[in-house]
Amino acid sequence: MMGHNTSEAIKQMTAFIDGVDEPLKKSFQTMHQGYAHQTLERFLKAREGNVQKANKMLLDCLSWRVQNQIDNILAKPIEPREVYNAVRESQLMGMTGYCKKGRPVFAIGVGLSGYDKASVRAADKYVQSHIQINEYRDQVLLPNASKKYGSYIGPCLKILDMTGLKLSALNRIKILTMISTVDDLNYPEKTETYYIVNAPYVFSACWKVMDYDVLPHFSRQEGSGSSKHNIGKTIDCFSPDHPFHVELYNYIKQHAAIVKPVAPEKMLSFHVDVPEQDDEGTIIVQTLESALHNLGDEEAVENGVANLNVNGDQSLRHRKAARNEVQG
Repeated sequence: MMGHNTSEAIKQMTAFIDGVDEPLKKSFQTMHQGYAHQTLERFLKAREGNVQKANKMLLDCLSWRVQNQIDNILAKPIEPREVYNAVRESQLMGMTGYCKKGRPVFAIGVGLSGYDKASVRAADKYVQSHIQINEYRDQVLLPNASKKYGSYIGPCLKILDMTGLKLSALNRIKILTMISTVDDLNYPEKTETYYIVNAPYVFSACWKVMDYDVLPHFSRQEGSGSSKHNIGKTIDCFSPDHPFHVELYNYIKQHAAIVKPVAPEKMLSFHVDVPEQDDEGTIIVQTLESALHNLGDEEAVENGVANLNVNGDQSLRHRKAARNEVQG
């Protein structure tokens, strides 16, 4: 859906937003950070140009944000610090830098993330941490990048590292599904490309039979070891001591000191409701489960994501070809 049709659709969506309750309008402002048109386009694209469906998705998202106080989640630190460190050490996600076009590049250690160290309401902590990274990306990193480059930068790039992937990962399907559902329904079209690296052969074979119209942004890059910029950085970015995580933690602590609650809060009781997953989320999870069953007890992949060459423009030029030809 392009051109005039898109402009008309955005007008209809703008009129719809103008008619919602004030708390939803306020949350929309927090969400779009001055880029309302581009934000509406994301929801429209996620629902394939169907204005009615896009409006419903947006309304559901804003309602979820208000009900779960997502606008203030960057003022809700995960405490004590030992719990935060445990989350970071078992939910491997970090920022490795920016591509040449200014988009943030995140790495996710899918194979080695245990999601098993934050013992007190663990699922809540992992979901909270994931949403905080999303919100920091959208409220701080992307607006700053847009100002720096003089044009709108909305999506990021993600590297999914399958190093260490074993059958035991099936035990983490529930938490992975929760996080994936939050992203699918509330942060649509925020990732330009996913790069799947260090995947076992059986996992790659499962992706070969997938309908790439259902997964429009997936591609696969092989590690080359030729990037001096990424060696060491990517694995280190998972550490709670990495500059990105230190910066994020301090940002949240500072805002928590400013936003003083009316009544004392018990941080350990913080909970975010996860909406029901849609069909796309179901397909992704089923594919992962199928691959893991086929993997069985085979030895985990040994090479880490640090050997991946992510060089912004060069990688993106080949993403369409990669989507059509996934090597085993």
